[in-house]
Amino acid sequence: MSTIDQQFVEYIVKTLVNNPDKVSVDRTIDEKGVLLSLEVDPEDVGRIIGRRGATAQSIRTLLRALGTKNDARYNLKIINNDDYDGSSEKPSEKAADIEAPAAEADEPSTDENAEDEENSTSDLAEKTRAELADLDDLDI
Repeated sequence: MSTIDQQFVEYIVKTLVNNPDKVSVDRTIDEKGVLLSLEVDPEDVGRIIGRRGATAQSIRTLLRALGTKNDARYNLKIINNDDYDGSSEKPSEKAADIEAPAAEADEPSTDENAEDEENSTSDLAEKTRAELADLDDLDI
């Protein structure tokens, strides 16, 4: 049985994502208040966070308003369950390995460009994870 706060977050999130059947909201109560843990399809995490965290911040603001009405303090945690292990980059690494021998004869810098691209993708992923962690630490 889900509570009104869980139903509220579910309703908002399900309207934003492409896979509404994979949305789940777990509720726990601790000394800080009510923690709502939101899980969505890995494809939809970006939609929930939004640019610079704007969508997540808006959901948290709405939860604060609900908390004012219900005399409760709510925190929203967005769980990133994409099981990141670098596997999304492995196919491109394999493609670079296959194409490298032919490319080396024509253009020796292909491997360096591939490494730079992989590093920038990895840096972006780490930066996004850090921003996600910072958003989870906000008290709203």
